[in-house]
Amino acid sequence: MGPEAGKSFPGRRVVRAFSDGHHPAERARQEIDYEHREKGYIFGAFRPASGEAFTLPYLSRSLVNWIDFLEQVDAWLPKDIERVYAILDNLNMHRSTDVLLFQLTHPRWEFVFQPKYAAYLNLIEPWWKTLRSLAFKGRRFENWTQMAQAVEEATTYWNAHRHPFVWGRRRRHQVRRSPGIARVAAHP
Repeated sequence: MGPEAGKSFPGRRVVRAFSDGHHPAERARQEIDYEHREKGYIFGAFRPASGEAFTLPYLSRSLVNWIDFLEQVDAWLPKDIERVYAILDNLNMHRSTDVLLFQLTHPRWEFVFQPKYAAYLNLIEPWWKTLRSLAFKGRRFENWTQMAQAVEEATTYWNAHRHPFVWGRRRRHQVRRSPGIARVAAHP
């Protein structure tokens, strides 16, 4: 997931809250701080059967960080799991020679590449939506370290309250019942 960057903060000075003689008073507002914030990337793994999630923040999306993340996920997964299916998008570093070498040295791993324009097939996408809501929604961060801490806290919270992921239609996509099936009780 990424790039994620800190959001701008309101400035320190109030802008045109009072009449200056030439302009009438307006609603109080603050100047906007457009200072450049640090940005980074969040790599994640998700186990749909248990609902468990694993995330690690990195400052850049590089091949070295990707291989490091794969090693961390391999250590995170229990050793009794015989097959690990990693669903990946078509990012060029997912298909690099180093990733193929990783797969050769870790025979239980199998990489499955999702078709282009089919992100909904990747089960980690609902987790990204949940993570954004838990970690970032309504919050502002001064730097990447604070954002990484928020991601870690949100992942810990999720894992403490996790539940298996059930793939299916959303409630809003289900067929509506035809009217007249349920009757309103008559009042005496």
